[in-house]
Amino acid sequence: MSTGATAAGPAAARSGSTRPAAGNLRDHAYVALRSRLMSGEFSFRDRLTEERLAALLGVSRTPVREALTRLAGDGLVEKRPDGGYYPAEPDLGSLRDLYEIRITLELRGLLRAAEIGTAHDPELLESLRDDWRALRESPPSPDPDFVALDEDFHLTLSRASGNTELANLLDSVNARIRPVRMHDFVTADRVHLTISQHLEIVDRVLDGDLEASVHALRRHVGESMDVVEKRAARAITQMVLRRGRPSGRF
Repeated sequence: MSTGATAAGPAAARSGSTRPAAGNLRDHAYVALRSRLMSGEFSFRDRLTEERLAALLGVSRTPVREALTRLAGDGLVEKRPDGGYYPAEPDLGSLRDLYEIRITLELRGLLRAAEIGTAHDPELLESLRDDWRALRESPPSPDPDFVALDEDFHLTLSRASGNTELANLLDSVNARIRPVRMHDFVTADRVHLTISQHLEIVDRVLDGDLEASVHALRRHVGESMDVVEKRAARAITQMVLRRGRPSGRF
């Protein structure tokens, strides 16, 4: 399993102080801009122009253009009617509603097994546990890309319940909250705690202790929501404060 993270961590990407080899320029531009966006470095009114961003990062316009396309796919920037890219403003108002839907879907996946008298797929869960034990032995560096591994864990857990439509609905909700959830995995303590909590959840399910697994899952998702909400709100505050300056072109 791999996060797909580049060698430069979030802090290095934010500083833009280390110029990578030519073959890594696209990833460098993407990671650097993502880090700046997530830290609230730009105002919501800043048009993110290729020329200015290329000068800021010390790269050509091509990797910046590709990075902006990827960031739009992530939901971190948006293309407006004037044809330019701008930082996307997270909708924290709906975040709790979406987290409520997420936990409802995940808990249903845990509880349906007990209600219909069938066990979760042990082969799926044992493979999942092996993957996360490996991550515990060699934890990845903190990086927003870790959100993909986190989503994979929860989707696999849901599929193991035997109802693939539950997993499909969960996948849809995850896609909507992914841009904000990236804020959860920018510190080592959150990555390590997530790994530990995932292993606790899957161990409880494999042991057949669904009551304990429900409790562990509620705690895990609730803590994640609190962290995400606070960090995203901090970034939004920084971006709003920058509205006081003249609108810029980056």
